[in-house]
Formats: sequence, structure tokens, C-alpha cells
Amino acid sequence: MDVRIEASWKAVLQPEFDKPYFAELTTVVRNEIMAGKTVYPPPKYIFNAFEKTPFDKVKVVILGQDPYHGAGQAHGLCFSVQRGINPPPSLVNIFKEIETDLGIAPPRHGCLEAWAEQGVFMLNAALTVRAGEPMSHSKIGWETFTDAVIRTLSEQKTGLVFLLWGNFARNKRILIDAHKHYILEAAHPSPLSGGKFFGCRHFSQTNDLLTKQGLTPINWQL
Repeated sequence: MDVRIEASWKAVLQPEFDKPYFAELTTVVRNEIMAGKTVYPPPKYIFNAFEKTPFDKVKVVILGQDPYHGAGQAHGLCFSVQRGINPPPSLVNIFKEIETDLGIAPPRHGCLEAWAEQGVFMLNAALTVRAGEPMSHSKIGWETFTDAVIRTLSEQKTGLVFLLWGNFARNKRILIDAHKHYILEAAHPSPLSGGKFFGCRHFSQTNDLLTKQGLTPINWQL
């Protein structure tokens, strides 16, 4: 698997790429693909979150757990699906909260690239998954890498807004310096959370925090 990553990210993450674990995890992914197994997202999208949101452009961080494992869904941004694919239930609930919070009607697609291009970095803890097998790549080393990404953001930037939805994401709080950054926590938007995500108003709160810093707020409309 050829690791091609946006230049500003490559500069800050080079120490991770040089570690043995990273070579091992990319070998696992490459070998599965070469053996004929279907891995999502397609190789060109594995580092899409980094490509769409360069390190120096990051303003907001949304953390996910595992890429979608169905055909045509995952494209490297957590919660996002490619155009032409129906938004999954968690994403539908995100759109519902945005409508309640900001009065923005839900879009007809689930592609969140427009957010990424405004500085919303959408990172999954694992960057790949075998088709039809959720969490199948969660133990091969991706989390070591993505934890390092979160720590790097925390250490080298200030004033980021981290959106931590659900227990998995909230457990990443220990990687973030709360004295330098803003951390907003809520239940996961999945229907399994029983609607506890609703009412978090994270989207308006995020824009208020950005505006307070003199930064351009996110246009959440897609």
C-alpha cells in the first residue's frame, strides 16, 4: 500500500511513518488486497481526511471509530458516504440535529467533503476495514497511528474544537490538552443511543467557539 499523504500532514507525522508498527500495518492491508479480499475504503481514499483537510487548515475535529463496511460507502471521512449512497442512520441523525440547531434542511446526499474543505477534520480510529466485517482492522495498528494524529493536533495547534460523540470517542479525551482546546461531548448519533444525541447543539456551539477566536464559522449546509 503506497502511503500518499498531503504534504503538511506528512511533515508532522513523518516520525510515525518511520516506526516499525506503521510498516507492519500497511503490509497487513496490502497483503489482504493482494490476496483478493475487498477492503474499504478503496486505497485512494484511505488518507482522504488528510487530503481534504491539510494540517494547517484544521479547525474542528470529529472522531469516528470504524469505516463503513458496505460497498460504495466509505471514502475516508468518518460518518460521510459517497454521493449516490443513502445516508446511514447515524448520519441521518446528525442532519436532524443540524436542522434543529441551525434550521438547515437535511441534504439529499451524505457526502461531507464540503465540511472537510472548510477545516473539519473527520478521522476514524481505524482507516480501513474488510468488506462486511466491522472492526476487522481495529487491532492491526491503526489506532496507534490515529492516537498519534490526535496527540499531534493537540500539541502543535491551539483552539481546536473537538467533537466527541459516544463512549469510544470520549475516551480519546485523554489525548487532548483541554487547556488549549475546546472539547464538546455527546452521545453517539446512532439510533442505538436512544436519541440522546439530540439537543447537543454542537454545530452552533462550534461556530460560536470559532467566531470567538476570530475564525470563520463552518457552513454546515451541504
